[in-house]
Amino acid sequence: MDPVINAVIVTNVPAPYRVPGWRRVAEARDIHLDVIYCTQPHIDTSLDAAAHGFSTHFLAGRYRAMERRFMHSDPGVWSLLNRLHPDVVITTGFIPTYLFAFAWAVMHGVPHVAMTDGTARSEKSLSWLHRLVRRIVFGRSAVFVGACEGSRDLFRQYGVPENRIHLSPLCIDNDRFSRPRSAAPVDFIFCGRFISHKRPLFAMQVAREVAIRLGRRTSIDFVGSGAMEREMREYAAQIFDFVDTRFHGYVTQAVLPSRYADARIFLFPSEWDPWGVVANEACAAGLPVIVSPHAGVAGELVLDGSNGYVRELDVAQWAEAAVSLLEDEALYHCFLQSSRARVADYTFDHAARGLANAIRQARPLRTV
Repeated sequence: MDPVINAVIVTNVPAPYRVPGWRRVAEARDIHLDVIYCTQPHIDTSLDAAAHGFSTHFLAGRYRAMERRFMHSDPGVWSLLNRLHPDVVITTGFIPTYLFAFAWAVMHGVPHVAMTDGTARSEKSLSWLHRLVRRIVFGRSAVFVGACEGSRDLFRQYGVPENRIHLSPLCIDNDRFSRPRSAAPVDFIFCGRFISHKRPLFAMQVAREVAIRLGRRTSIDFVGSGAMEREMREYAAQIFDFVDTRFHGYVTQAVLPSRYADARIFLFPSEWDPWGVVANEACAAGLPVIVSPHAGVAGELVLDGSNGYVRELDVAQWAEAAVSLLEDEALYHCFLQSSRARVADYTFDHAARGLANAIRQARPLRTV
């Protein structure tokens, strides 16, 4: 039997779309897994680190969340890695804490695995300095793990060999979101933070335009919270005669599936998103998805004309797409079935297999 590989992941925060897959990696007989987090759970505060199924460690240091990214710097990751003595180090980005871990791996001759959710599209506007950092990290990494085909394209841009690239998709518990539909669903649902690049006001404008085209009042649910909520509520009051707008606030993972079951179409008008796990949730619930081309799911999980529509951020185009689904029940049912079929391949088993294979490929490449 091959020796057990001691693997350490250095990452952001416990997340419901990653933890179950990592638990499956930890269940492999040949891999012992430790995960080092920058901060305590905040994506899903119900996640219990003691029940993850692998050893967890939480760093100190200052954690600062921003609209699109976060920042964390804690050199203490170096001493923690000294204590854990891993055979393979995996980092999930390029913030200072991750770079400290990458440097530790290089200094100790330990294979480094570069893991990212980023894509060629999401990183298109990076500065020369950000690109230089990636070129350095990728140049000294043994193996690479991406979340989707867009990540594979990103690695290719930096000259990474195809046989060193593995995919570990972002996913959810599909079965948990597949439940009976509401007898009287709202027309639309938006799920996410109420911040500018997520474009929640655009979703409201689409709902208004659809109401005008259908000659009836439409309805939309908003699940989430954020800095734009006051502005959204003010606009909701202005379009009250056209749109019934309901704000549900932040809901837990346990409640979230029922929110999707209460809706017909998922609106995902993000200006920037490396992937978009909310689209996984919507597809598992059987919702057609209308998405901008700026989200990673566009063209991969969501195929134009199959289980949704990929449209530029133009209200008229989105309204036309939505009306076609709301007026044609046969078309809507076809899209519903296609959404569930397409998301079926995005599973935690699939995610675990990709990461575990990357760890196994990296281990023999240790240099000392």
